[in-house]
Amino acid sequence: MKKFIGRKEELQKLDSLYHTKGFQMAVVYGRRRIGKSTLLAEFIKDKKSIYYMATKVGAERNVELLSEEVLRVLAPNLQSVSFKSLESLLSFVGDSVSEEKLIFIIDELPYWAEKDESILSIFQKFADTEWAEKNILFILCGSALSFMEDKVLSEKSPLFGRRTAQIKLEAFSYLEAAEFVPNYSNEDKAICYGITGGVAKYLSLIDAEKSIHENIVAQFFEKTGYLYDETRNLLVQEFSDISLVNNIIEQIANGETTLNIIASKVHEKDSTVLYSLNKLISVGLVEKRNCITEEKNKKKTQYVLKDQMFRFWYSYVPAASSSIELGKGAIYYDKAVKPYIHMFMGKVFEEMCLYYTLNAGLDGKLKCFVTEAGTWWGTESLQDKDGKWYTQSADVDVVGISAIDRGVVVGECKFKNEKMDKGVYETLIRRSKAIPCKYPVVQYLLFSLSGYTDWIEENADKDNVALFTLDDLF
Repeated sequence: MKKFIGRKEELQKLDSLYHTKGFQMAVVYGRRRIGKSTLLAEFIKDKKSIYYMATKVGAERNVELLSEEVLRVLAPNLQSVSFKSLESLLSFVGDSVSEEKLIFIIDELPYWAEKDESILSIFQKFADTEWAEKNILFILCGSALSFMEDKVLSEKSPLFGRRTAQIKLEAFSYLEAAEFVPNYSNEDKAICYGITGGVAKYLSLIDAEKSIHENIVAQFFEKTGYLYDETRNLLVQEFSDISLVNNIIEQIANGETTLNIIASKVHEKDSTVLYSLNKLISVGLVEKRNCITEEKNKKKTQYVLKDQMFRFWYSYVPAASSSIELGKGAIYYDKAVKPYIHMFMGKVFEEMCLYYTLNAGLDGKLKCFVTEAGTWWGTESLQDKDGKWYTQSADVDVVGISAIDRGVVVGECKFKNEKMDKGVYETLIRRSKAIPCKYPVVQYLLFSLSGYTDWIEENADKDNVALFTLDDLF
């Protein structure tokens, strides 16, 4: 049995509710595969609990199946008893509660409530009346983010104001993901994070006794690999027609980030693509990213894959499908994927450096108290050899802003098997001047997998430039 990893804050919050007298209600939600059910299973160990996972079988059948679980826990000698309604079942639960706290969990609530939202009003009635003084910790859990946010958590929900806690589970950070493979080198820990996106289910598939490359082959490049068909399986659960969303994701994975370009590539209207993009955002696979210094500029937005596993899959697996079906996936990986892993990791490394910058800034390790970190993109003006001015697109990987100290840190990240040279350093300093920000740059940050050339070590202004390696991030 695998050891439970991470989620310390979430467990502490649930444990605090458990030890609080009287009725408590928590809402736990997050995208599929993120580890909600695993978290709840860990939490209820050695505790009196009713755990029911709803299914798409209709309201009556869900009541029947929930009844079986309730009786199994609260009255095993009354297995033949049946309940006429959900209300009578919930009354029985309330009447059966003793001094010992009872945990009552409805997992995958949207499967039940999407077709019968009246159950939310029923839960509200019991929270306000029969259960109000009972020693119950009631937990509603679901993967449909839009349903949980709009129907359960919003002001329009019958349950609004009844919850005492809400927990939105996100993917693990690169530091948390590293706990799954403690004996890996830091480089391989980073790659493991990159190809799983920090998603709990995908991390749990990694065999820490095998190399990262053996794991990638086993999961992505063999017909029996869990991740070989995972993207399709996940999309089928969320979308009735996956052909369009499949094409959209493919474009984003290939680096297209704007609505109009994505729409032109998939030969659909902007409005049609926008609808699918919003649905992809609602299920946690895509995120809409704003330029950090121009967040109100609607023209400066990018659509990026929130799930790095999807980006890896769409970048390499479709082209390898024939080889994989012939049982030659390992050969294909060695020839056509492994040599380019560092290129794929470039974007992942940027995300890691953003995370590090925000944490280091909050911990007082940088020259200003960074409270916001993101990416900038735009244009810069340059002169050619003849003195003529021209503009070109430009971006800065890391921009950390401190409204408190009124300062900015900027950074560049390179996940390459070569030392960072003065060209990167000089480009960062030049491009930082193009960033429209009301605060001055107080520090330059360089992040390099393979260290730095002698020129940077000797010439970088140590008072204003911080040099980081991958080891520093870990």
